[in-house]
Amino acid sequence: MAGFRIGRGRDNNRPPQQPPQQQPYGQQQPQQPYGRQAYPPGPPPPQQQWPQPGAGGGHGEPEYFDPYGQQQPQQPYGHGAPGPGYTNDNPGHTQVFAFGEDPYGQGSTYQAGAAAVAPAGPRLPWKELLRGIVTRPGQTFLQMRDHAVWGPALTVTFLYGLLAVFGFDDARKDVINATLSKAVPIVLSAGAAFVICGLLLGAVTHTLARQMGGDGSWQPTVGLSMLVMSLTDAPRLLFAVFLGGDNGLVQVLGWATWVAAGALFTSLISKSHDLPWPKALGASAIQLIALLSIIKLGTL
Repeated sequence: MAGFRIGRGRDNNRPPQQPPQQQPYGQQQPQQPYGRQAYPPGPPPPQQQWPQPGAGGGHGEPEYFDPYGQQQPQQPYGHGAPGPGYTNDNPGHTQVFAFGEDPYGQGSTYQAGAAAVAPAGPRLPWKELLRGIVTRPGQTFLQMRDHAVWGPALTVTFLYGLLAVFGFDDARKDVINATLSKAVPIVLSAGAAFVICGLLLGAVTHTLARQMGGDGSWQPTVGLSMLVMSLTDAPRLLFAVFLGGDNGLVQVLGWATWVAAGALFTSLISKSHDLPWPKALGASAIQLIALLSIIKLGTL
């Protein structure tokens, strides 16, 4: 009687199952996430490239996808000037800036101590400078705003001081009645005193102009202010030498030339320091008051 053995039954002819073979290290297939069906290996799907608007000629650079469909037109490389609406800030484009370049285009501002700007014009000879202050002051001050004028300023102011002694009645009497050895020191000291006075008043005017926002240089400002002080008072001084400082005509000329000096000082500070005329007039106020009280009216 045939019996049955444990473990044997139907399909006894099927070959025994072999354990799964493990692939070599580094060639394992990635495990599929849970819930996803594994597909047999096949050729990789083609990489999708989004078309680049305006890239005629098929330059082949992939473009970022704009989910809102509001991409700006792009300018292809080497195809001339950018078209309307072109911008380098679109997706896929990087705008290159040079080292030290301001990408926002904000201009530089004035800083104290910065290099002076180029002169507005060439230096004028002393004859044209003196003539220009009287006939075309605005253009002359603008052209000479970066040029020192110490030679003409010191010379003209010193000569003006020598003659100014005769514009004061008491000083003129002392000089005329004194001997030559005493008269010469009086006249020379007067010339030196007017030079020092012009330097101090010009420095005060320049300091006030800088405090009000001016950007001019002190040497042209002081030198030109000395020339303005001397030239504007020349008509009054001419009559005062012969008529005396207390003469009525001399007093009227003194007021008229003082107003002219105020206009010239305002133009000088406005052109030299780039200030509006109210600030320029305010910066010249102390010098105008000093000229009116000391020189024009002859009072201390």
